Amino acid sequence: MVLSPEEWEAVRLSLSVALRSVLFGLPPAVLAAWVLARGRFPGRSLLDALVHLPLVMPPVVVGWLLLVTFGLRGPVGALLNDWFGVRLVFTTAGASLATAVMSFPLIVRAVRLSLDTVDPGLEAAARTLGAGPLDRFATVTLPLIAPGILSGAITAFAAGLGEFGAVITFASNIPGETQTLPLAIYAATQTPGGEATAARLAAISLALAVAGLLLAELAGRRLAAALGRLPR
Repeated sequence: MVLSPEEWEAVRLSLSVALRSVLFGLPPAVLAAWVLARGRFPGRSLLDALVHLPLVMPPVVVGWLLLVTFGLRGPVGALLNDWFGVRLVFTTAGASLATAVMSFPLIVRAVRLSLDTVDPGLEAAARTLGAGPLDRFATVTLPLIAPGILSGAITAFAAGLGEFGAVITFASNIPGETQTLPLAIYAATQTPGGEATAARLAAISLALAVAGLLLAELAGRRLAAALGRLPR
């Protein structure tokens, strides 16, 4: 399968945007999962709903909300532009932000499920030995939930490769800047004679998605086996 330079650029940009979205969203996703799994406070159900909102909202709505918030006239976007000279709208960074928001609940759910399987007795034993909250999390909890973190990160990466609605709404469809694989496929379907291009890019997108899901399953099981929690 021979791709043109423009098609290779769309593939490269998709991989870059998906990777940056995972790196951007992983730390707050782990924190959100820990708060939802272990926290007991008023408004917890509301926070849970807000975290998972991108799963049920139309991606275009998410992109519009990002545009309103982080656009050059938005409350956050205006400050970033005026104070730091940072512009997110219609940029690769903006595409990464939109993708991170859409894939954020996937990481939270995976990490939260892992937290639910952690034996509280292990953390209690570490506490009796004098370990503080951060020490317990770093030395006991984090290694035990590592399979969930890894699986959630890879799944979010695979999902990020296919994000369309939020990206095109917030970051537009700019070749070489924000035109990821899904947007390139869309552009090809709107171009006379672009069926072959769309088919090639769709095949690559399908292969990347399947590889990502298989890798998430394999990596999660291998890491869990290394920790002695699952048979190989």
